[in-house]
Amino acid sequence: MKLFAAAADAVGRRTLEGDWAGRTTAQLLEILTQQYPNLARLAPVLSVAVNREYAPADRVLADGDEVALIPPVSGGADDPEPPLFAITTEPLSADEIAARVTNPHSGATLVFVGTVREWTRGRRTVYLEYEAYPEMAVAQMEQIGREIAERWPGARTAIVHRVGRLEIGEASVVIAVATPHRADAFEACRHAIERLKQIVPIWKKEVWEDGEAWVGSQIGPDWMHQPLKE
Repeated sequence: MKLFAAAADAVGRRTLEGDWAGRTTAQLLEILTQQYPNLARLAPVLSVAVNREYAPADRVLADGDEVALIPPVSGGADDPEPPLFAITTEPLSADEIAARVTNPHSGATLVFVGTVREWTRGRRTVYLEYEAYPEMAVAQMEQIGREIAERWPGARTAIVHRVGRLEIGEASVVIAVATPHRADAFEACRHAIERLKQIVPIWKKEVWEDGEAWVGSQIGPDWMHQPLKE
């Protein structure tokens, strides 16, 4: 089992071994919260992913399933140049990502760049740290691309998110959408960023001058910063 962000902090490690075949995901959560009291505080907002897809509470686990605990998250085969969906540790270039979606059929290309801001609710941020479940994150980004293509015919989408330590002013995410008409580009790009925040397993830790916390975890700070076991 893989654990990320606040869930990994709660357990004190990033992987767990166990035989959960025949159990439902709800039963799995119950077992884990009994074994790891710190995880119980996070349980109401946890999701379970099975084989890189969100799983319902009654999903029965089988041998060989890839299971992950997911805290709340802060192109077709015939396309010769498919849209780009990626997780990277490298600095992002809005121009390069926009170039992946611009095509002769598009009348508008809209680019959204999310950057690290210094002040949030009166508190100064020193830097941010992003973590992702890369394989599932890319799969969910691809789903967003399919949603956009179905809702806005002719749209092409690229989403690239950076992980690791990001300094103030650096780009954390770039979304580029190209559509035949400009109104669709604005609507599709907004859909992309909102859905990314809802379903893509990427987490943000805010590091301040006087502390740090995973955004959206709704948990106390006492146990959050213990070293993780390998």
